[in-house]
Amino acid sequence: MIPRYAPRDMAALFSDVQRFDAMLDVEILAAEALAELGVIPSDDARALRERRPVIDDDFVRAVEEREAVTQHDTAAFVDVVQERIGMPEGAWIHYGLTSSDVVDTALCSILTRAMGVVLEDARAFRDALADRARESIDLPIVGRTHGMHAEPTTYGTKFALFALQTDRDLRRAQRARDGIAVGKLSGAVGTYSNIDPSVEDFVCDALGLTPTPATQVIARDRHAEVLYACAALGTAVEQFALEVRHLARSEVGEAREPFRAGQKGSSAMPHKRNPVLSERLCGLARVLRGYLQAGLEDVALWHERDISHSSVERVILPDALTLTVYMVRQATSLARGLVLVPERARENLEATSLGLVFSQSVLLALVDGGHSRDEAYRLVQDAAARAVESKTSLRDVVAGDARMALSADQLESAFSIERVLRHRRRILNSLEFAE
Repeated sequence: MIPRYAPRDMAALFSDVQRFDAMLDVEILAAEALAELGVIPSDDARALRERRPVIDDDFVRAVEEREAVTQHDTAAFVDVVQERIGMPEGAWIHYGLTSSDVVDTALCSILTRAMGVVLEDARAFRDALADRARESIDLPIVGRTHGMHAEPTTYGTKFALFALQTDRDLRRAQRARDGIAVGKLSGAVGTYSNIDPSVEDFVCDALGLTPTPATQVIARDRHAEVLYACAALGTAVEQFALEVRHLARSEVGEAREPFRAGQKGSSAMPHKRNPVLSERLCGLARVLRGYLQAGLEDVALWHERDISHSSVERVILPDALTLTVYMVRQATSLARGLVLVPERARENLEATSLGLVFSQSVLLALVDGGHSRDEAYRLVQDAAARAVESKTSLRDVVAGDARMALSADQLESAFSIERVLRHRRRILNSLEFAE
């Protein structure tokens, strides 16, 4: 991931230093398990732990130089580890294991930790949305369907629905984290031919993973599920950001992104305050969905394994997890700082809409008064057209039409925003989240 969209903690988690460190954890734990079985001397296993090389940039360079000879990255890693530990003890590194035992288990360990970060940040995003929902539940705003004025809703309802979507994605991400928290040390085709199953149990227990049946590699539907969880969270962010973009349009003006002192909206037009963060988040959501496609294509491999998935994963898994965290953190900041403009929303609701948002209420009042539904519909449809043409409020048009003959009380009720939104707080009951 390019530095612009890579939070430092996530970049560090997916660095070569961290990758080799996780692989070395697997190697040394496996040797310690073998020592418990009496396969290798206990003193030798203790020496491996005591002389464990430091994994730093110098170590990474040494592996890269060795790989130029071996043309095999795990073999190069093992060579460098053995060299730095020294012989004869170093010879026990990688005993009975295949590359995927080490690489896949280390990768799952890193992905489990990364998903933990995703979950923490997604909770913060969800909670920020829920907080805004509670504080703005009584602020009315035009609801829109097909981009057109529909009926009134509230800012708080919008925020609450975004929070609930994010909470569903949180639960999906938790399942994906549980699904990737696995390991395997079962050898070349997963039959434990040269390694006792208890070694797998020992290593996985030490790393907080669950042993899983496998071929030579851990099944890639688990990794695809992680990518789906990331893409789904990205889509939740996009849904929120897209709403901000629409509400921020000049002719709408019902919300706007926070604008810092010294910030510039346009290099050419000083008046501009563009929703650039929301636009960025919408664009990056497309990237996340692209990673999911590649991840799904990694699931089907030849027989017990091939290596077609490997090069893909080296790009998409670090990038997807890192980008997800970036997007969620930025969206959380946006949710907390979003500027609402309730006076503009009220103006759009009352003046700009000409009261057309209450057309269904008038329709139902006419049905209650004895009109057939179709007759009532046609009367209100005609009244709405005349209101638009004459730029007169629908209420005034209805009041002056003898065919509808609604009483003052009926008109008051039909055009009452408080009546329409009287159940608005019900949705807040859904914002008590179970962790």
